[in-house]
Amino acid sequence: MSAISIRNVWQQYDDNVVLENLNLEVASGEFITMVGASGCGKSTFLRLLLGQEKPSKGQILLDGEPLAAEPGPERGVVFQRYSVFPHLTVLGNVMLGLELQASPLLGRLLGTARREARDRSVAILESVGLGHALDKYPHALSGGMQQRLAIAQALVKTPRILLLDEPFGALDPGIRKDMHELLLSLWKQSGLTVFMVTHDLTEGFTLGTRLMVFDKTRIDPQAPGAYGARITYDIPLNSDRLAARAALDALPERITGQLATPEQQGASA
Repeated sequence: MSAISIRNVWQQYDDNVVLENLNLEVASGEFITMVGASGCGKSTFLRLLLGQEKPSKGQILLDGEPLAAEPGPERGVVFQRYSVFPHLTVLGNVMLGLELQASPLLGRLLGTARREARDRSVAILESVGLGHALDKYPHALSGGMQQRLAIAQALVKTPRILLLDEPFGALDPGIRKDMHELLLSLWKQSGLTVFMVTHDLTEGFTLGTRLMVFDKTRIDPQAPGAYGARITYDIPLNSDRLAARAALDALPERITGQLATPEQQGASA
């Protein structure tokens, strides 16, 4: 059964059609990369998946049920611009998501609940390589470290779906390569379904298990907003990576819980 079903989805603003006739089935655990010209609706599609917008027509289903028309904890999101709070420490930035989820009025936990939230946040920060920077403030972090923090914020509530809108576009090539390795490692370990927008075709081919191209196939010079973009190509990629991920998911938890990640193996060597 597909985790996400897109059924005849259109998105239109007044007379401007942005997306038209999108039909898509995405299985749990896939890594979808999306490319296309600027303004062809990729980010709009992400906003639909996030629940920031409702489709003008059609349905988006999660496990066969209509997707909630507002952002929820089952969906995490990372943007190109760092979405961190400058007045909070690295640890405080990540804990805030758990505190607001459990106590939306006060935005603060106490006692055992706070200790559990702290432990959860520390574990997530260690998984993205920020375990050494818990008490630092965002202004003291490099661009790559700030983006690691944004990923930790998105993952702390254990979402099923991770939405990425050009998350590495502002990073230097060397740092971007490190972030690719981090993202693939987290994807393999977590069971996430990922949707990632990128303008870098090489990045799309490298990371994804499917690459989707958004493009306008119909253009009317007299009415440029009359037609929207469609998914014109849906290319399967990296089948060996997807097969390895499926094999790992099939193992009993009593076995996978005892397996060390490559990072853990390197640390113990």
